[in-house]
Amino acid sequence: MARIVVIGDLMTDTVAHATLPLARGSDTPATVTMHGGGSGANIAAWLAADGADVAFVGRRGADIAGRNRDMELMGYGVDARLVMDPERPTGTCVVMVTHKGERTMLSDPGANAALSPDDLPHDLFVPGAHLHVSGYTLLAEGSRAAALAALDFSRRAGMSASVDGASAAPLERAGAEPFLELSSNAVLLFVNVAQAKVLTGRDDPEQAARVLTAWYPQVVIKLGGDGALFYANGRPPVRVPAPPVERVIDGTGAGDAFVAGFLPAWLDKKPPAEALGSGCRLAAHALNLIGARPVL
Repeated sequence: MARIVVIGDLMTDTVAHATLPLARGSDTPATVTMHGGGSGANIAAWLAADGADVAFVGRRGADIAGRNRDMELMGYGVDARLVMDPERPTGTCVVMVTHKGERTMLSDPGANAALSPDDLPHDLFVPGAHLHVSGYTLLAEGSRAAALAALDFSRRAGMSASVDGASAAPLERAGAEPFLELSSNAVLLFVNVAQAKVLTGRDDPEQAARVLTAWYPQVVIKLGGDGALFYANGRPPVRVPAPPVERVIDGTGAGDAFVAGFLPAWLDKKPPAEALGSGCRLAAHALNLIGARPVL
């Protein structure tokens, strides 16, 4: 299987999991835990835990949190290429999870915002490897140049490339057209239903996927509890249902786990239904965990 190089964000997630409905303006009992996070780093961790050969490029602070995040990635088996920022702290995200599993996130990118083209190790850009760029890195003004440089390096090296839509709110703030233009070098796009609507204005996932194939040869739309959809120009759309999940403990990182499940099968040229099924399998596993990564 091809080596996968992930360029993206590294965070510390403080997860507050409410045990009762949120009492707005007052106190709500919760279980509060801290975990490694960041969409790009999560994808790398899930890939390595599932047996893939993966390198992760990101930026961390010169703090204890950054050291811990670095060690965690190495513990998963990730080839972690983290640049230490002498001024900015490691990124932090406060994840508020309701008693029903719904998430709201407050993010401070910290060192992620300073990721630059000079931070990209050139030895990772080789023919036959695959690049995945986190949408957060592409959307953030400070790290955008690094994401674009990575896409350019991958194209010159003859690598395949994929990108994800990050999250609907920052995607909407950046604007659909700029994101589509910035990421059009990718051969594969991952989005969920909300992100697909931001990019296309279409509520129907199949219609949104058809629109998006004007920009990307292949599109995957994550449908949550309804599974996932794959669409490529000239082929009928492929849908796979999600496996049953008795109880959602925490949805944080499920979309990242899906990407990590899909990519190896897709790179091995397995049928789209098999790749979608692999992605749904890992996503379902993530729903049963607190935090965004597999258990070390």
